[in-house]
Amino acid sequence: MNSPRHAINGLIANLAEQGYIASDQIATTLHLARELERPILIEGPPGVGKTELANAASAMLKLPLFRLQCYEGLDESKALYDWKYSKQLLYVQVLKEQLGDILGGAESLASAVERLHNFDDIFYSERFLEPRPLLKALQSDAGAVLLIDEIDKADYEFESLLLEILADFKVTLPEIGTLGARHKPLVILTSNNTRDLSDALKRRCLHLYIPFPEAALESRIVQSRVPEVPDQLREQLVAFVHGVRELDLKKQPAISETIDWARSLLLLHANTLDRQLVEDSLNVLLKYEEDIGIVAPELTALLKSATRA
Repeated sequence: MNSPRHAINGLIANLAEQGYIASDQIATTLHLARELERPILIEGPPGVGKTELANAASAMLKLPLFRLQCYEGLDESKALYDWKYSKQLLYVQVLKEQLGDILGGAESLASAVERLHNFDDIFYSERFLEPRPLLKALQSDAGAVLLIDEIDKADYEFESLLLEILADFKVTLPEIGTLGARHKPLVILTSNNTRDLSDALKRRCLHLYIPFPEAALESRIVQSRVPEVPDQLREQLVAFVHGVRELDLKKQPAISETIDWARSLLLLHANTLDRQLVEDSLNVLLKYEEDIGIVAPELTALLKSATRA
């Protein structure tokens, strides 16, 4: 039997094959979530790899990924299920055309109504069901990875809907009844901490906080995603980004911005950082003009620290 450490190291290696460089904590949480069949609630600043972990896990496990992007006002018709109304209307037309045959032989109005009533259940059966991401993940024959992205943007009412599903991976549809998961999906919820989540939701999940990575880990991430970048330039740009993150900015550059900047510097045929190069490409790293204005006076110190690193 494989030891837990062996399994965790295997996860780190398998995720790396998908281009995701995981820390021990990330791999351990993913391992426990699979063994305990518990959802993972991942919190942290935008752009640190929360959503990407679900993509990498889906590719690693060779399971379909069903993504639900949360927003204010999200309800069950967009998240769970709806009805195929156009198909229902088509069947209504067919029913009208066959009405004479259906009612033929009815001896009274009551018996005719009873015959029509027998068709009600047909229109609200699984053949007319339009599954949304939550139900698709439950009904997947081979299992699935379910990504509930930015849950903090949804309402508390939507959290209540999730509680039933995450408790026992079953959902009750009033017209049909209770549907259970064919295979329990691996569920990953992400949050950017724009609001507090309910205690009930947190209790059902394993908690994982992903901060901005240390320089060594971020360097490995950049090397994985942009391997053509020279070693010296990679170390310098990562050190520069970490210096920028220490400033009081409106939006600190995320890992995705670091990768984009690395690709941009590669296209500019850079081998090392210099002031002109940074000034010309800083808009790739920073998304707000006021942040560029804050960084500009600090360029000399930031470059000196980065090149020394």
